[in-house]
Amino acid sequence: MSQKNETTVLVLAALITLTLAGGFFWWLTQGMRIDGKSSTPQATRQQANTRNNSTSQSYAESLGQVSDVPAGLFSYGGSTTWAPIRAQVDPLIETVWPQFQLRYTQHATKPPGSGTGIAMLLDNQLAFAQSSRSLKDTEYQQAEQRGFSLREIPVAIDGIAVAVNPALEISGLTVTQLQQIYTGEIVNWSELGGPNVPIIPYSRRPEDSGTIEFFVENVMGGKEFGSNIEFIPTTTQALRRVSQNLGGIYYASAPEVVDQCSIRPLPIGRRPNEWVPPYQEPLVPPQDCPARRNQLNGTAFQSGDYPITRRLFVIVKENNQIDEQAGNAYAELLLTDQGQELIEKTGFVRIR
Repeated sequence: MSQKNETTVLVLAALITLTLAGGFFWWLTQGMRIDGKSSTPQATRQQANTRNNSTSQSYAESLGQVSDVPAGLFSYGGSTTWAPIRAQVDPLIETVWPQFQLRYTQHATKPPGSGTGIAMLLDNQLAFAQSSRSLKDTEYQQAEQRGFSLREIPVAIDGIAVAVNPALEISGLTVTQLQQIYTGEIVNWSELGGPNVPIIPYSRRPEDSGTIEFFVENVMGGKEFGSNIEFIPTTTQALRRVSQNLGGIYYASAPEVVDQCSIRPLPIGRRPNEWVPPYQEPLVPPQDCPARRNQLNGTAFQSGDYPITRRLFVIVKENNQIDEQAGNAYAELLLTDQGQELIEKTGFVRIR
C-alpha cells in the first residue's frame, strides 16, 4: 500500500467506529420491527458500539490492500435485500477509500429491486448494480445489443425463510408443499397435519423484488401464484399480518425473518420430516425475545442443507471504462477477509 494510503488508513481508522454506529441509520429510516424494536440484531448493535480502534484499524488495513480502486462518484443500486450491506459495510469502504464515493440511486418511478437495478445499469444510469438473483438471458442479450457485456460476481449467501404465526402447530414444510400453498393447491393447514385453519399466503409482487422472482423460479417452478394470494407492499407489513393471523404465511430474505420476535421461522425440507431450520437450534421462544433472538443457521446455508438458498451478486458492466473498474473494485472489497466478516455481521453468510 502506498505511503499516501497508509497515512489515510492511520488517520481514518479512528473514525470507523463512529461510522459503524452511523450505519444503523438505515434501520431507523426503513421502519421499526413488527415487535417495536430496531431491525438491527442485538448482538450486532453491541459489537458496533463496543468496537475498539485496533479492530477498526484491522478493517482499514485489509480493505486498504485492494488495488485499482477508482476515484469518483459512482451511482449504484438494485436489490432491497442488500440494504443492510449498504448501511453497515459501504460506509466503511468509503472511510478507507474516501475518493471512492458511492451514491445509492433509485429509479424515479419504479420500485427498488434487483430487476430495476439491472435495467438501470443497462440504461447507463448506474455504474454497477446489486442483485439477489442471477442475471437472465434477456439481460445478457440486452447488454450485447448495447455494445457491452454483464458479469455477475457472487459475494454472499442468503436464504429464503418462511414465517408463520407462533401459535400455529406445524413442524415444517417441504419445498413442494410450500409451492402448493402458493399455487392454491393446498388451502387449509389441516391438509398438512396442522389445525383446521384456512391458509392465508402473503407475498410481495414479482415485479417488485428479486427475492420474489427467485421464489417464483426456484420454489414455484415458474407456476403462477394462486388467486388466494394476498399481495403486501413490504416485508414489515407482511410479517405484521402473519403475527396477527393464525393462518398467515410469508417468505423473505432470512435476515429479515429469523430474528423477529412476533413470528416463527419455519423449518423447510426437501422431503417430509427432514426439516432443516433457518435458525440455530434450539428455537428461542417468543417470551424470551427480544432479550434473546434467533440467529441464522449459517452452516446449513453454506453447506446447502437448507433447501432454499441463493447468492447475492455484484453486477458489473464490462465496457473497459471506469464503471467496470468501480464494479470490480466494489466486489473485491466485499470479498476481502474483513469484507466477508462485515457481511456476516449484517446477517448474511460469507461466501469465502
